[in-house]
Amino acid sequence: MKYSFKNDYSEGAHPAILQALVDNNLKQQPGYGDDEYTQEAVALIRKKIGNPAANVHLVSGGTQANLIVIASILRPHESVIAASTGHINVHETGAIEATGHRIEAVPTTDGKLKPEHIWGVLSKFEEVHMTRPRLVYISNSTEIGTIYTRQELVDLSNCCRENGLYLFLDGARLASALCAEGSDMTLTDLGTYTDVFYIGGTKNGTLLGEAIVINNPALQTDFRYHLKQRGALLAKGRILGIQFAELFRGDLFFEMARHANQLAARLSDAFVRLGFPLLTVSTTNQIFPILTQTVIQQLLEQFEFYQWQKIDEYHAAIRLVTSWSTPDEAVDKFIETLETIAAK
Repeated sequence: MKYSFKNDYSEGAHPAILQALVDNNLKQQPGYGDDEYTQEAVALIRKKIGNPAANVHLVSGGTQANLIVIASILRPHESVIAASTGHINVHETGAIEATGHRIEAVPTTDGKLKPEHIWGVLSKFEEVHMTRPRLVYISNSTEIGTIYTRQELVDLSNCCRENGLYLFLDGARLASALCAEGSDMTLTDLGTYTDVFYIGGTKNGTLLGEAIVINNPALQTDFRYHLKQRGALLAKGRILGIQFAELFRGDLFFEMARHANQLAARLSDAFVRLGFPLLTVSTTNQIFPILTQTVIQQLLEQFEFYQWQKIDEYHAAIRLVTSWSTPDEAVDKFIETLETIAAK
């Protein structure tokens, strides 16, 4: 059977999370997030981010989190600024547009927004006749594996506050970003410099789930109404609460991400050593080597992965993703296979 490097959610969940679900399975609890496990998870997350006043809401998935957060913030005539590679612009089937909101997509070289990108959008805004930008959406790690530094986050935050914009960070792969080599950002920084962000569990060892964290008090009012209206307020909220409490009771959230990053780094080093270029410099669990179509087809005989971006008639960038449960043996075999192909 081929080993898949297609994504970081092919497996079920970390055994500790499954065991916690089993251990608490028959304990009766209130519904809709009022259970003791969700309350524990909320308290742990507030402590981790250093913001005891933050609102924390657990939902099932990333697209759902993005949709509800953005729809709750924007008025009908307002828009969101995002990198053109941003998940809301590429892989959410028009979910944001379906709520009646425009995405101001900005081309970038590394998947990251900078203040100058925001100023460029604002400079084109014309009162009354154009949708007014109100929200800036970023991802960490980005959809092409790059990460924001703490200073880049601070600069974006200052830019947003100076221009009356809100800053929202998509954290589907936040654990990988925070544990990446060269990262100096912390959960506390996110609690300080974003208006809203979310902590991804689906792509870091849970069965499902993301934790939306609303730091800005102005955006907290009535958010649960938005959750309920859009089908995100689960009666069995305990399922999410148990998982996030397990993630943050100890170091499991970061432990799993470090494992995924370390194995991705081994793959990345192998490509560089063998002379294959990379689309982006990534120290997270996603890497994007550029290969000939011949090499790609040979690798596909033994492994599964996505062809990510066509470079020219003969070359394409592929995406390889490692997870909390990727075995060393799978990476060893991939590198051995690549070495054999490169030696021909």
